Amino acid sequence: MLSLSKHEGSDSSPRRRWNARTSSIARRLVLGAGLWIAVALSAGGFVLAGLFQDHVERSFDARLAAFLDALIAVAELNDEGVLILTRPQGEPRFRQPYSGWYWQIVAGDGTPTTSRSLWDQTLALRTGRAGGALDRYRVSGPQDQALHVLQRHVTLGNAEFDFAVAVDTAEFEAEIGPFNVTLGWSLGVLWVGLVGAVLLQVRFGLRPLRRMHAALAEIRAGRASRLEGAYPAEIGPLAQELNALLAQNAAVVERARTQVGNLAHALKTPLTLLNNEAGTAEGRLPELVRQQVRAMGRWVDHYLARARTAASTGILGARTPVAPVVADLARTVRRIHAQRGLTVNVRCAPEATFRGDLQDLEEMLGNLMDNACKWAASTVGVGIEAGDGQVRVVVEDDGPGLPAGRRDEALMRGGRLDEADDGSGLGLAIVRDIAELYGGGLELGESPLGGLEARLTLPAA
Repeated sequence: MLSLSKHEGSDSSPRRRWNARTSSIARRLVLGAGLWIAVALSAGGFVLAGLFQDHVERSFDARLAAFLDALIAVAELNDEGVLILTRPQGEPRFRQPYSGWYWQIVAGDGTPTTSRSLWDQTLALRTGRAGGALDRYRVSGPQDQALHVLQRHVTLGNAEFDFAVAVDTAEFEAEIGPFNVTLGWSLGVLWVGLVGAVLLQVRFGLRPLRRMHAALAEIRAGRASRLEGAYPAEIGPLAQELNALLAQNAAVVERARTQVGNLAHALKTPLTLLNNEAGTAEGRLPELVRQQVRAMGRWVDHYLARARTAASTGILGARTPVAPVVADLARTVRRIHAQRGLTVNVRCAPEATFRGDLQDLEEMLGNLMDNACKWAASTVGVGIEAGDGQVRVVVEDDGPGLPAGRRDEALMRGGRLDEADDGSGLGLAIVRDIAELYGGGLELGESPLGGLEARLTLPAA
């Protein structure tokens, strides 16, 4: 039975999620626009509320001035010099007690004449002002009413009088309050509508960036090699530079691979000549030459694989389906070890796709499967699963296994049991190094089959 070790990791900490939210261009634009719209609408609301309040107060002043002029027009002195009103005021609220509408006339000696609405109260009017100009001010009236007063100083015959009319300021609030409420929710609805319009505009304006993001994801997944399509003038040069960068990166990698291949041929040819010269001759020197040539060959393979992988990991868009590769390798190792009658069981998820180079995947899986076949007694198992952004590979055998204390040494040195054996090599070290260059890893453990279990983790496309 094959067992897979699942490695889960997450870098989406709350702080990182907060930074991602606050670093959004769209969020910044909408929040900034919403703030300034709120400030502008608030300022406009205060201005409109002030203008309406001023309009209401002027309207009441006009009505009070008309009542005041009418009151002065009907005021006369009789033959005894007593102030009389030739006819009553037309506003009925002047006759309703404490209605909030009042008039009062104060003679020069301080004797008041009041409207019936004041009942037994008088207003504390200002005195000592002459000239006939209107005077506006606020006083406290009956039942703690706040009154708005219009007052004029008038001379009738040889006597002087102060005429005043007053209205409860609650009359103002009865008109201003509903207007302010309506104004408030109207501006609120307007704010929501404007912010919604800004949001739609921002989303529409940033759509080319989202399209570029999707195109880059396609390149990274290996489904495209460059940014296609037309982009607006503001980001068109960016798309051109990215395409140029991708082309340059691919060219650099290709040159690096060519140089690595040339180096491999340049090194292996002299090693082959040395090995051939040593031949099968007996003696200490020929044997030493053969051992050193084999060791040098393994190290050349090891570091050339690292160099090739280091170059290929920088290629955007590299992706390799795993199932065809492992199927080909399984057929190869079955043919190589056909005389031993080994059973090679393969179980691979069809959707498993390695985010990397085909040659690197073949190098890693080939080393692990060949190593398992060399030490297996009769059975080798290969299991591959994909999920959570990873491809997890388990290769196990029913061979002698490896003590826990020597597993780390095997990964470091590349050998499993006896380094003098041709089957040890640097295969495990090569697999570990390539996997780490891709951000993966290799672990060794005990297989349920009784032998060694190698757990390889690689990034998924």
